[in-house]
Amino acid sequence: MKHGFVRVGAGIPEIRVADTQYNVEEIEKLILKAQAQGIEILVTPELGLTGYTCQDLFFQQTLLEEAEVALMKLMDFTRSMDMIIVVGMPLACNTGLANCAVVLQKGKIQGVVAKTYLPNHKECAEKRWFTSIHDFKETKLWLCGDLVEITQYRIFNTPSCSFAIEIGQDLTAPVPPSSQLAMMGADIILILSAESCLAGKDEYLRSLVASQSARCIGGYVYAGAGFGESSTDLVFSAQALIYENGNILAENLPFCTEPQLVFSEIDVEHIRNERRKNRIFSDSAKMQDTANCIFIDTDMMANHSFELSRPYSKHPFIPENKDALDKRTEEIYNIQTLGLAKRLKHTNCKSVIIGISGGLDSTLALIVAVGTYDRLGLNRKDIIGVTMPGFGTTDRTYTNAITLMKQLGISIREISIKDACLQHFKDISHNPAKHDVTYENSQARERTQILMDIANQVNGMVIGTGDLSELALGWATYNGDHMSMYSVNGSVPKTLVRHIVAWYAEVQKSTTTREILKDIIDTPISPELIPAHESGEIKQKTEDLVGPYELHDFFLYYVLRCGFRPSKIYMLARYAFGENEYDDATIKKWLSVFCRRFFNQQFKRSCLPDGPKVGTCGLSPRGDWRMPSDASSASWLKECENL
Repeated sequence: MKHGFVRVGAGIPEIRVADTQYNVEEIEKLILKAQAQGIEILVTPELGLTGYTCQDLFFQQTLLEEAEVALMKLMDFTRSMDMIIVVGMPLACNTGLANCAVVLQKGKIQGVVAKTYLPNHKECAEKRWFTSIHDFKETKLWLCGDLVEITQYRIFNTPSCSFAIEIGQDLTAPVPPSSQLAMMGADIILILSAESCLAGKDEYLRSLVASQSARCIGGYVYAGAGFGESSTDLVFSAQALIYENGNILAENLPFCTEPQLVFSEIDVEHIRNERRKNRIFSDSAKMQDTANCIFIDTDMMANHSFELSRPYSKHPFIPENKDALDKRTEEIYNIQTLGLAKRLKHTNCKSVIIGISGGLDSTLALIVAVGTYDRLGLNRKDIIGVTMPGFGTTDRTYTNAITLMKQLGISIREISIKDACLQHFKDISHNPAKHDVTYENSQARERTQILMDIANQVNGMVIGTGDLSELALGWATYNGDHMSMYSVNGSVPKTLVRHIVAWYAEVQKSTTTREILKDIIDTPISPELIPAHESGEIKQKTEDLVGPYELHDFFLYYVLRCGFRPSKIYMLARYAFGENEYDDATIKKWLSVFCRRFFNQQFKRSCLPDGPKVGTCGLSPRGDWRMPSDASSASWLKECENL
């Protein structure tokens, strides 16, 4: 299965100015390489059959006719290929000359698109030779024995995707043709370009393509002219870029003297899902007049053997670059503290109450509260940290909780829950030796009751500690740690919690505080509701019970952010993690667990307390995720079984 992926390529041949025979042979070499790589759509540079820098030679009938002969040769060369190939050439149309892109498949011309905006300033003088498509009264001409029509807006439909074409500096217009083409349904925009290089222009071009692909929620394949173009006054760096929704998938090494082929897979399924969810995009699309747009169905492309070449991170919530990660974590921390600050101002609360366990989540909630109080100029002593040792509390977590609270200068209360829980077991006739769900959940609910009652005592607010990953899996006790008065961690995934705490540790002046935070990061994740081993080590490890959080966060991202089906998520997980980390059976097992728990535990998410959204994925019932609590997971689980 291709799962909605289309392999696209940008090919940059070496050319000779005005030598169409040489140029077509070089393009044919690239086509063979592209075919060997399973590329389905290949785009080449602007005016690639003749060269972009022919200048007044464009007025020579010899060049124009030789370009057509070269195109015929290319058509014959591709007659047995189902790959779609886009080449650039000049075409004479009545009294004008058009800068065109010709789409070929199986030896046939599928369509011709002409350039709209012609640069005519400084070193650019395209209006000397070419006419904009807007200025043509007659747009039909004979080309290679066929009557074709040159157009500006043309959507090419394939069974895999819809694509359209933009040429050169059309991209730099205030409203590029690609904006309208995307709203008319083009998933992918192919750009044939011949942008000369100047110092600093490389980054400008990248930002331009990145922002336009993000704005259009689409794929962009950019092929720029390179070595072989005239260097009389300009140099062309042979830039090739492939973007998807603002993210770069592949690029070449510019300033190369050798022919280049860059390829990657664009996820058309993801693009279409994003467009469906984005009401601004869909509303804008409704306003487009498609009367001037021609839609063409191309021939079907064969199912090539499929292997991903684009990168997929194992941790989609976490930037791989250290500087980017530090910036992200600081930004999230600021969002959390600002959200809590507003809630404190609104409620006029002077105190916040947090259950401190010595684990990651409660640590993050605590440092958010500390940051909030510092931001508002409040006394940290009004932060009440409550540690509540139970049957499974270990010396390690207890010591870390107490020491961290002392280091941060907050108020500390220690209340054991053992006697209260034993009395409760007696009241409900439960055997305390039976370590079942009743045994565990009664402890979580006892702790929540204590926190709520202390909040009533001091007219304060209970701060929730649970994170996004726990909410996705329903790994929280209903009306226990599931409930609070404001949940600062509710949209932070578990894999990111660790990094925020680590970032906070790095900026601490106190060596003791830094070391405690590092030990908390290294502590196994556990609710500590089951008595520890005789050695004192944590016995109940969450990831042994529900699975690795890095896998669940991977699943969560592609369910919430992309709406992918289990088979596609499974394929991506296998690709991202590899068999050295998780074998196929392990990924299948925990994907099934995720799907089952995600559906079955929706009732806990339907009544979540308020909390700040920090990223693109969230489970708040007020905005991010709305699902019936009794929705069936049968289709998802069946697909998991059939993997």
